[in-house]
Amino acid sequence: MRTYTVIIIQFMIWSGFTFIEWLSTLDWYIYKIIMFFIFLYLAVVIGNQFIRSTRKTICITFISLSLYSLLHIVLLNIW
Repeated sequence: MRTYTVIIIQFMIWSGFTFIEWLSTLDWYIYKIIMFFIFLYLAVVIGNQFIRSTRKTICITFISLSLYSLLHIVLLNIW
């Protein structure tokens, strides 16, 4: 149940990142990369508060990021 909760929260974090990235269309790419790492750090820290295992948290973060990226790419190709 904790894993499911962390994945849902991380999906919200990645959705927030996508929204902020959409708002900053005129920013340089280095700022978008820095912003990505800030959101990645935020996802790991929040996930670690629930899971209490760094290795499992990083694994879950990688899975949630992969699923969200795949979903994002599929939806962009549909529209």
